[in-house]
Amino acid sequence: MNLKLRLTILSFLQFFVWGAWLTTLGTYGFSYKQWSGAEFGAVFSTLGIASIFMPALMGIVADKWINAEKLYGTLHILYGLTLFLLALTDDPTTFFWILLVGMCFYMPTLSLSNSISYKLLKDSHYDVVKVFPPIRVWGTIGFIAAMWCTNIFSDEQSFSAFGIGVGQKVANMIGNSLNANQFYFAGIFAVVLGIFSFFLPKCPPPRLISNNATVAQKLGLDAFKLFKEKKMALFFVFSMFLGAALQLTNMYGDTFLKDFGSVEAYKDSAVVQYSTMIISISQISETLFILAIPFFLYKFGIKKVMLISMVAWVLRFGFFSFGEPEGFGLLLIILSNIIYGMAFDFFNISGSLFVESNTDSKIRSSAQGLFMMMTNGFGAILGSAVSGWLITSFFTTDGGGKMWHEIWLVFAIYSLIVAVLFAIMFKHKHNPEAIAAIKH
Repeated sequence: MNLKLRLTILSFLQFFVWGAWLTTLGTYGFSYKQWSGAEFGAVFSTLGIASIFMPALMGIVADKWINAEKLYGTLHILYGLTLFLLALTDDPTTFFWILLVGMCFYMPTLSLSNSISYKLLKDSHYDVVKVFPPIRVWGTIGFIAAMWCTNIFSDEQSFSAFGIGVGQKVANMIGNSLNANQFYFAGIFAVVLGIFSFFLPKCPPPRLISNNATVAQKLGLDAFKLFKEKKMALFFVFSMFLGAALQLTNMYGDTFLKDFGSVEAYKDSAVVQYSTMIISISQISETLFILAIPFFLYKFGIKKVMLISMVAWVLRFGFFSFGEPEGFGLLLIILSNIIYGMAFDFFNISGSLFVESNTDSKIRSSAQGLFMMMTNGFGAILGSAVSGWLITSFFTTDGGGKMWHEIWLVFAIYSLIVAVLFAIMFKHKHNPEAIAAIKH
């Protein structure tokens, strides 16, 4: 099996084992388990909490002590085991702690998968800027495939069709609904991915720890020195702000569409009935924009590509603000989901490549972990905490409804301010030769 195919499988499964439950977690807790917001709301913070310290910590471990592919495989196996436990958990507090442990295992693998791919492609003398995006696009395809598989396996009749009586036996074992299958399903493939990764080419730590190393070097804290460099510090700060924007989409996108069901004229519309499928247009668009990244990077440079991403977030939220299930409003909802691909990919993928091209090879896993910490850690917590306070304080009606037009408009203004500040403050001259050098 050639290297690109192996990395493609890795990318596919990396996001498959996440997408199988991420977008339906709210439905599982609120509709299936019927936990209250107070009981279940904290569950959504687990991704952010785990991302604050685990990606950077595991990046340090990969840079210092353990082969990256072995660490990656071990984390996925442990993540899979926690998913099995989630499916058997009925108490929301216990569910929170198990999921937090699971996220501590999973979130570091997002940055580790990039580090592994970059190293192996470079070792094989591939042009990373050109070769990596077509590999990474299979991660998005994996996420979409998982969403659809979850829908099939969450339905008792559909699941029963896969074996004589097997589905019904499982149904009787875990309850009337098979929604918990999303955790079994993801867990099985997480273990498979973990085992698969042990057969990847070796990715040893880039350096050994010398006896003369400082305490900071022995602890692997070298990457945090990047915050002393103005350009890198600004990059990480804006990564946090963009991570907050991503969290807004994850938290409120599907709920926004479903809330149209409270309007008599829209309650039977396709947007309400198939809200998850409408949102999945966002992931489908990712597959197209990922493939466009090499062209944009070589043509415009990393700064302009990241700025395009920020403008796309303005459009994402702005289109949602004026969207509705019929007529021109429906077109805006669809356009919002299409533009999401550019908003997400152009920052996350180009940002990862920026870290790769602007850091020393000895600390790149740690640096990728810092990038993940700022986006999915501090950014996610910032987005969830501030947006929750704003919506509760200013954009909730007396009857408990949400003022979605105003909510999305505020998010759009926020993204516009971030884009303007980034354009003014972040200084980075486009150098095509530097981008081409990523492959070496």
